[in-house]
Amino acid sequence: MILEMKVPSPGESIKEVEIATWLVKDGDYVEKDQAIAEVDSDKATLELPAEMSGVITLKAEEGDTVAVGAVVCLIDTDAAKPAGGAAPAAEAPKAEAPKAEAPKAEAPKAEPVQAPAATSYAAGTPSPAARKILDEKNIAPATVSGTGKGGRITKEDAVNAVPSMGTPTGGSRGTERTKLSMLRRKVAERLVSAKNETAMLTTFNEVNMTPINQIRNEYKDAFKAKHGGLGLGFMSFFTKAVTRALQLYPDVNSMMDGDYKIAYDFADISIAVSGPKGLMVPVVRNAELLTFRGIEAEIKRLALRARDGQITVDDMTGGTFTITNGGVFGSMLSTPIINPPQSGILGMHNIIERPIAVNGKVEIHPMMYVALSYDHRIIDGRESVGFLVAVKEALENPVELLMNGDAKRALEL
Repeated sequence: MILEMKVPSPGESIKEVEIATWLVKDGDYVEKDQAIAEVDSDKATLELPAEMSGVITLKAEEGDTVAVGAVVCLIDTDAAKPAGGAAPAAEAPKAEAPKAEAPKAEAPKAEPVQAPAATSYAAGTPSPAARKILDEKNIAPATVSGTGKGGRITKEDAVNAVPSMGTPTGGSRGTERTKLSMLRRKVAERLVSAKNETAMLTTFNEVNMTPINQIRNEYKDAFKAKHGGLGLGFMSFFTKAVTRALQLYPDVNSMMDGDYKIAYDFADISIAVSGPKGLMVPVVRNAELLTFRGIEAEIKRLALRARDGQITVDDMTGGTFTITNGGVFGSMLSTPIINPPQSGILGMHNIIERPIAVNGKVEIHPMMYVALSYDHRIIDGRESVGFLVAVKEALENPVELLMNGDAKRALEL
C-alpha cells in the first residue's frame, strides 16, 4: 500500500509551509512517528512525523513552499524492513594472482623541460588610453596584468585595475547567499509592519537592582532546594512588576482593532527567548495569577521547548504584552519593537555598577536601564511614563509591592 503523506495544518491561519530540512533520504526505511522533516511556517518550525512505517519517496525539495494538505512524500507500507539496516554488498573473494617475477627496475624517465615562454616587447606595456587611466588612478603599469596581445595592457584592464593602497592580498573574499526561513521572513515582515503601521514611541528609566539582588542572594539556594532545582531569576520579578503595572494602567494592556480598542482583564505575558531557530516569543498565560515559583517554572518549560524545537504555534499566540531581555547578550540600552498586535513591550538590559546619588551621597549600585516602547495611537504619554515608573517602583521595593511584605511566604519557602 502506498500512503500519501500530506502537510498537516499547524494552525487555523496558516495556509502554507516551507520544507526546511529533510531528516531522511529518498528510499530510506522510516518508522512510524519518526521525524522525517522540519517544516517552517510563518510562526514556528515544526517536525513532520511519519504516519506509518515503510520506505519513503520524497516529493518535495528542501526550500520548496507547499500548501497545507499537499502531498510531500509517499510511504510504501508493504516494504519489508531491512534487517539491521541496509546490508553492504558482500565483496567477492579476490582470486590470488600468480606470483610473478619482480620486474626489472626501469631507469627513471627524465621529465620534459618546458622551454621558457618568449617575452614579448608588449608585455606590461599599456596602450595610450590605458596609460592615461592608470596615471589618473596613480597605478604603476607593472602592477597590472595585461590581457591584450602579447600581454599588452588594454583600456579595459586599466578601467578594472584597483589600486592596492597597501591592502593585504590573498585573503578570503567569498560570499554566501542563503534563503531566509519562512519564520524569519515572517518576523521581518511583522517588524516592518510594526514600524510602519504603529505610532511607536519609547520611554526610558533606570532601576536600582540592589533590593532584588539582596533577595536573590538571601533566598536563591533555599528556593532552588525547595522547588526541585528551579532557579530564582530576574524574570519572575519583572513579570510580577509588569502585571501589577498593567492593572494600574490598563491602556497598556489593550490593542487596536480598526476603530475599536480591545481591553483585557488578564495578563498573558510574551517572554522573548532565544532558540536554535532564532528568537521565539512564547506566552505565559494569566501571569497575574502565578506565584514566583509558577512564573519561573513556566518560563523554564517554554524555554526548554524552544531550545529543543518543540515550541508550537499555540505556545506563541495570544500575548497581551511582551518582555524582552537584551541584557543577557550585553545590551546596555535599546528601543525594542512592538510585537503586533500588542501595544507595548518592555526591554530589559544589562546590569552595570554605576555611581548614583542616594540621600545626598554618591553610592555605587547595580543599575539597569529599562525601556518601554508603546503605540501612541492608544497609549498616551501619561500612561506610558506612569506604567514604567510603576515597574521601577515595584522592582526597587519588591518586598512591599510584589511580596505583600513577606519574601519567604511569597517564595513559598
